[in-house]
Amino acid sequence: MKPFFYYILASFLYLALNSFPANANSAICEGKKLVVFGDSLVAGFGLEPGAAFPEQLDKALDAKNIKIEVINAGVSGDTTSSGLARLDWSVGEDVDAVILELGANDALRGILPELTEKNLDLMISKFKEKNVKVLLAGMMAPPNMGKSYGVTFNAIYSRLAMKHEVSLYPFFLEGVAADSNLNQADGIHPTKEGVSVIVEKIMPTVEKFLSKVCS
Repeated sequence: MKPFFYYILASFLYLALNSFPANANSAICEGKKLVVFGDSLVAGFGLEPGAAFPEQLDKALDAKNIKIEVINAGVSGDTTSSGLARLDWSVGEDVDAVILELGANDALRGILPELTEKNLDLMISKFKEKNVKVLLAGMMAPPNMGKSYGVTFNAIYSRLAMKHEVSLYPFFLEGVAADSNLNQADGIHPTKEGVSVIVEKIMPTVEKFLSKVCS
């Protein structure tokens, strides 16, 4: 009878544990703040209200019962230099985590990759000093900047993620870049549908990142 009892108990525990949604514990994120700190790619350039990346991410997280306040701190035209300059007043002391998305305008303007890396390095250091966890969203240089520039620029993000031991999403525009169906007429900024693709692709990384933030 003893083995049978253990079988019944094990079966009960299995059913009980698997009756809860996989993200049931995600509710512990409630009360925490996630800032999306970046440029026009997150600010919502050319999009209707509510269609920008932070807003769509917020809805996607909410649908998964991950209750965290998502704040849009994107400024169109920002380079890493201007982002660094506004960091202290853009990200308050009550922020728990940040998605750092900057560098696209640096590449478009041909700014020295060494300066871009230095600025991002300083920003990540500042966030860590504030005890803010960082998810670094990588960027890639446009092909017209040349192979040498691209190789140097594209390596920045993985190197910084390794140096600071922060989470990394290698390419923010994954699945959207150069797709005319998912970008506005300028070929640079994603449409509402394009943003939806970005959110869908980055979501597993964000969920894993938030599991650390909310633990």
